[in-house]
Amino acid sequence: MKLSKHLSIKEVTKSSTAARLGIDNTPTVSHLIALKEVAENVFEPLRLHFGVPIGVSSGYRSKALNEAIGGSKRSQHSQGQALDLDADMYGKITNADIFNRIKNHLNFDQLIWEFGDDATPAWVHVSYVSDGSNRGEILKACSEGGRTKYKQI
Repeated sequence: MKLSKHLSIKEVTKSSTAARLGIDNTPTVSHLIALKEVAENVFEPLRLHFGVPIGVSSGYRSKALNEAIGGSKRSQHSQGQALDLDADMYGKITNADIFNRIKNHLNFDQLIWEFGDDATPAWVHVSYVSDGSNRGEILKACSEGGRTKYKQI
């Protein structure tokens, strides 16, 4: 099943942790609707702009999967509203390219420069809310004392 022309449901639900632990990571109908929104409003415009494949390192996470990986209880991944994008999977563009394109040209709820360095993030987290309440929040994740901290940028 396709969420958009270039993004399948399989890509956004795959999880080695879920497979290893036998966790069902099947989205509900409401999760599929939210995934389709983020695919059509963020992923697909990126894919069309750059003209190259863009990797999804994490998409939908069932509540059980999110708990198993230690994700936030408020994670938008568990609502089907978020994708973690990683250009390194294909190497044609950079994660900084993805981050800057989203920041400067797309509507989003939350955009996070995930770790990495000052030149490029290790991956890009982006969320999209279909009810029109997208905050346009831009953050940078970094590790301080072994804990993840988010700073507005």
